[in-house]
Amino acid sequence: MILAESPRRQRVTKLVNWGHWFALVNIAIAITIASVFIFSSPFPDTVIGTGYLFANWFGHISFMTFFGFVIFVLPLCYLAVSPRVIKTAASIIAAVGLALLAFDALLYNRTGYHIGFSSAPLLKSEAQTQFSQFSLQDWGFLALLFIVWFGFQLILANAIWKRIERLQKKHIGTPVSTFFIVCFVASHAIHVWADARLYQPVIKQDNMFPLSYPATAKTTMSRYGLLDLARYQERKELQFDPQIHKITYPLKPVYCSVAAKKNLVLVVQTDNAPLQDLTRLGLTEQKNYFSTASTLEGLIMTTLFGVPEIYEDTLTQENPVLLALPVALGMSVSIHTDAALPNNMLEGFKQPLSNQHPGLHLAFLPGAEIDDYIDQQLVSNNQVIIAAGFDASTSAAQGSLYSNLAIDTRIASTEDLAPTILNALGCSAPINFYSTGRNLLRPSRGWVVSTSGDKIVVMHNNQRIEVLSNGGYEITDMRTGQRSNDNLNVDLLSTAIKHLTRFSTPQ
Repeated sequence: MILAESPRRQRVTKLVNWGHWFALVNIAIAITIASVFIFSSPFPDTVIGTGYLFANWFGHISFMTFFGFVIFVLPLCYLAVSPRVIKTAASIIAAVGLALLAFDALLYNRTGYHIGFSSAPLLKSEAQTQFSQFSLQDWGFLALLFIVWFGFQLILANAIWKRIERLQKKHIGTPVSTFFIVCFVASHAIHVWADARLYQPVIKQDNMFPLSYPATAKTTMSRYGLLDLARYQERKELQFDPQIHKITYPLKPVYCSVAAKKNLVLVVQTDNAPLQDLTRLGLTEQKNYFSTASTLEGLIMTTLFGVPEIYEDTLTQENPVLLALPVALGMSVSIHTDAALPNNMLEGFKQPLSNQHPGLHLAFLPGAEIDDYIDQQLVSNNQVIIAAGFDASTSAAQGSLYSNLAIDTRIASTEDLAPTILNALGCSAPINFYSTGRNLLRPSRGWVVSTSGDKIVVMHNNQRIEVLSNGGYEITDMRTGQRSNDNLNVDLLSTAIKHLTRFSTPQ
């Protein structure tokens, strides 16, 4: 005797099948919405990083959406109540869930944060500001927008319900599910490898998607001799992200006075041509001056802002304290150069070299023009600093620093120029508020830190340490130019990296 399925079992089966198709369509919608996260972040520049991006995009978003279906919608299907009630409830759940995903994507695009406890203060502040500007009409528009979105989900649910038998004949569930599962597993497998190698093109994507917790397997790998945990921890402590997208500059308001009647001239050489003997003009020479900028624009930016070129792209709308503070206190300031300035806000300070007004002059000149510009009269009437030697082809071009100021003679970098000038003019504000450099009149530390391209460069005790973004490093003896086998000072490196990146706002 053949027993037919009970009406209740048939209804449950149909509802479950309908639920899977409803989830599949919403997975496609969620993946489309999640593209905002990708366009809000820098695209990986390696094949592995790109592969991980797409695997994580499809795998994580599909898993997150399907998990929501399993938790909130699937149990309703087994209740076997009215299909109309279940479709309505599922449409509300889908509408709310996708709306939250869209809101999270917009929040990430604007601030770099996801919805969570860490972003709660920011959300509260933003909400208070925006809600205070909302009129009754705006609230009505938002309500109408959600009703339209809910209506779309309801239409989608009914359309799938009416065509469920036809859809079941497509037999695409298995290949589609397999694709998403492969993406999910592959993304976590790649991340396990990348985390062990501290491979930045993958690691820096950790916070791209909401509710993302990529897999790691450091303990298991170390147990089988596949990973040296001590070396891993050392490299992890030294890793950094060379692509900074949001900063706070200056860290705090800079309040101080300057002697507006002082005259100071800074000349920065834009090539490595030999200069005439400047000591004959009464200037002292310091030979341990280093420029780490990899471009001429980077050199100018580093000089004016007192921070390394790792911040160059984030400072295009900022005014350097070195210029803004003296101008605000009544001092005339001019920039002399034929080179392109890295910031349009600086164009207003540009003046011909013949304009010799009292105040602060910042000149960026090749060696031949420096020889013509510097003379005894200029040195006699001004405080003078000349930073000589620039070579974009090396990570730490060594030159000389000439001055009639009592500057420290041990070691100096381009980032030290801005705080030295402001202190020479009488400003006693904390240097850490606006620069990573030091005041060479009274340096507070014996090491310098900067960046060259995607490397951090630290110089201390005649050693140059170059740290890659993934924590790898190389030590060079500055006296011989040969690679050194000395032990790495991890504490110094960790302190230097934190000091260097403190203007960066975490994503």
